[in-house]
Amino acid sequence: MTTTAAPTSAVTNKELTYSDDGTTLVFNAGGQELARYTYRPGDDQYESPRPYFHPLRTLGGDEVTIARPWDHVWHKGLSWALPNVGKDNFWGGATYTRETEYANLDNNGAMNHEAFTGITESGGGITAVEALTWTSQDGKPVIGEKRRFNIRLLDVPSAAEEGHAAWAILFETEMTNISPDTIEIGSPTTEGRNNAGYGGLFWRGPRSFTGGEFRSSNGTGADEFMGTRSPWIAFTGQHDVTCRFSSIMFVEDSTNPGAPNKWFARSSMFACLGSAPFFSEVVPLKEGQPLTYRYAVVISDGKADGDTADRLAEAAKAALESWK
Repeated sequence: MTTTAAPTSAVTNKELTYSDDGTTLVFNAGGQELARYTYRPGDDQYESPRPYFHPLRTLGGDEVTIARPWDHVWHKGLSWALPNVGKDNFWGGATYTRETEYANLDNNGAMNHEAFTGITESGGGITAVEALTWTSQDGKPVIGEKRRFNIRLLDVPSAAEEGHAAWAILFETEMTNISPDTIEIGSPTTEGRNNAGYGGLFWRGPRSFTGGEFRSSNGTGADEFMGTRSPWIAFTGQHDVTCRFSSIMFVEDSTNPGAPNKWFARSSMFACLGSAPFFSEVVPLKEGQPLTYRYAVVISDGKADGDTADRLAEAAKAALESWK
């Protein structure tokens, strides 16, 4: 019989700190590394270079992301990535269009870090404000982005005592069109491929999480959660070696355009979850009309089941509301 060990490296000193080596921000709690945010990646152009979070770890020390998996090397832990941005691909890999289906089109753009305009520490965690310029493969400016993210420990009543210590990434992007024309943002599904509406804030989980369980206000399950709508969705997987469970939860801000939007969710092929505001409808990015999307991503020890999932979701919603 398989037994599940309790976390042995849970953080007791909850002070959050960060460091910056010129390419990556590293976030720690009580001396334990929680997250790395690589903002100057050295990736090949085919992978649509962009900032990403990896690795992400629970407070108990378990890693819940994978980057550059052999099947999709452009999957990068947790990142904001969009595959069909007008003629450009800011996701990586081949592009799906009605005319070509999947093809390598020499259109892989890059999200280029310009500067951190502020990194502040407070009782609400650590907030970084970042300026980025999205450029096409031939170097032309396409989108100007103002990005904010916040790393914080979550106050989840009763959860810590039950092995569900949690922290969160609050993420906000404001995208502004700096190209000559209106940009239509879509997905392979808007181009005709069924149930392939990926594009947004996207997470790729460890190999051992394959076959894990989704939970939302719609209930529990697996691949049938693809394309569903709900204010929040969680995924629970099990780790090799320790045999412990960890969970990741996405909570969408209710002010997002189209909220609640669809989720991109897979369990049987590999573990992945993403916000998908362009899943089945093209959204125009017009000059002078920026698009803003906000999310909370919760990383938790243990299973996100029953009341625990509700508590985590409520804590994340409160954090988003307070982080304006």
